[in-house]
Amino acid sequence: MSGSPMKLILTQEVSGLGAPGDVVEVAAGYGRNYLVPRGFAMQWSRGAEKQIDQIKRARVAREIRSVEDAKLAAEQLGRIKVRLSTRAGSGGRLFGSVSTSDIVAAVREAGGPALDRRKIEVGNPIKTVGSHKVAVRLHPEVSATLDVEVVGV
Repeated sequence: MSGSPMKLILTQEVSGLGAPGDVVEVAAGYGRNYLVPRGFAMQWSRGAEKQIDQIKRARVAREIRSVEDAKLAAEQLGRIKVRLSTRAGSGGRLFGSVSTSDIVAAVREAGGPALDRRKIEVGNPIKTVGSHKVAVRLHPEVSATLDVEVVGV
């Protein structure tokens, strides 16, 4: 039973899997333990199939408005300087790492747009002081690169 694939309808964008309204087949454990409990997907059924059109219509309506918003936000992100102060030890190593929530707060503090922390993609965990590049997916067609300056305290 655990090896059989599970059919789900995505309710949110999942990187590498699909967009809201897409029907996907995933490993049963991935769907049952991660996607469904976190609200990224819902169980597929004939009744739920009818909801796909609603999800896709809502997505299209949001995207049409948000492509311009996303480009505007990307422009704003390119103009601001984001500085993040955190505790660091000798040699510039941080106690812990910088979280996406920390980055969202620093962007807001710098006068940037309000971001969703789930849209921020940090390649390698930020564990040292200095300048770091972070990708922000503002829209399926628009992403921005953000320079985050981490300063030790």
